[in-house]
Amino acid sequence: MRVLFVVPYPVGQAASQRYRVEQWLPLLQERGIIYKLAPFWSQSAWGILYKSGYILQKTFGLLFGLLRRLLLLARLPTYDYVFIHREATPVGPPWFEWVAAKVFRKKIIYDFDDAIWLPSTTRENSWVAKLRWPRKTAAICRWSAKVSCGNGFLQNYARRYNPAAVLLPSVLDTEKGYIEQKQQQTAEVVIGWIGSHSTLPYLQLIAPALQRLEQKYSFKLYIIADRPPQLNMQATVFKKWRRETEIPDLLQLNIGLMPLPDTEWARGKCAFKALQYMALGIPAVVSGVGANKEAVRDGATGYICNTEQEWYERLEQLILSAEARAEMGAAGKAWVQARYSLQAHRQTFLSLFS
Repeated sequence: MRVLFVVPYPVGQAASQRYRVEQWLPLLQERGIIYKLAPFWSQSAWGILYKSGYILQKTFGLLFGLLRRLLLLARLPTYDYVFIHREATPVGPPWFEWVAAKVFRKKIIYDFDDAIWLPSTTRENSWVAKLRWPRKTAAICRWSAKVSCGNGFLQNYARRYNPAAVLLPSVLDTEKGYIEQKQQQTAEVVIGWIGSHSTLPYLQLIAPALQRLEQKYSFKLYIIADRPPQLNMQATVFKKWRRETEIPDLLQLNIGLMPLPDTEWARGKCAFKALQYMALGIPAVVSGVGANKEAVRDGATGYICNTEQEWYERLEQLILSAEARAEMGAAGKAWVQARYSLQAHRQTFLSLFS
């Protein structure tokens, strides 16, 4: 069997691709399946994509990516499956997917972990917003042999267009990567969040609760991201995200945060931050939105909050009790191992290729 992975990003650079595609590749190797990754963005274009300016360089990067997709069509006959993560091209209609499915008659496996049928762009990439084609998601679902969905909300959407929509959560390797467990008896309490510039604004949803807590308790607020947060708090410590230090940086946390607004886009999120925290024995305190309500067992592996007062009270409880943090952390680690680990979903992933 030969599989072509049509992916957006250079290898090792983006969380969604690393966890929904790249971490599964050793399993394919074990089964003797031959595969090839074909990113859209080059390493140089990716390096500036989410920086302000660089319009000319971004445009050349986009055109070069489109050219690579056009040349890739000639290689399609040599593959049995075409696995498309999110989209083949970031702009325009789904011409590559249509040619693969309708002209070359390839079996497409379509994978997504966000509500990508909704219009969404960043301030830095407003230059390309008008060229995006979010409505193509429905068409690609129809043309696919199977659709791999990161949560139930996404699966329900995909089932409108294709009954072969499979629920495959974003999972973690709890035998090789996420093996350590946070020791909660620490001299200082660290509350933390991990994410990117696109989700940094969500921290403003709980800023009032955090600011109130800072007035009463001593703690550090670690923000692990690609850019600093805009928070008016003395407790804030910014940690530049790096793949090599991601897990050690997370292990500095005693409590993990995942606030979300109650929007359709947020309901498409796969609770991945919460899973990362719990996999390392860190209680997750999250908004009661979307997959968060399934991923976190309220009162057992963390807390689900719906109001500012709930955020304040739940965080206060965890700040004050190392025993509660340790108990929830251990329960969360066991929960992820059983329900959200690479090992628990091996057969789900392999079933996509049958």
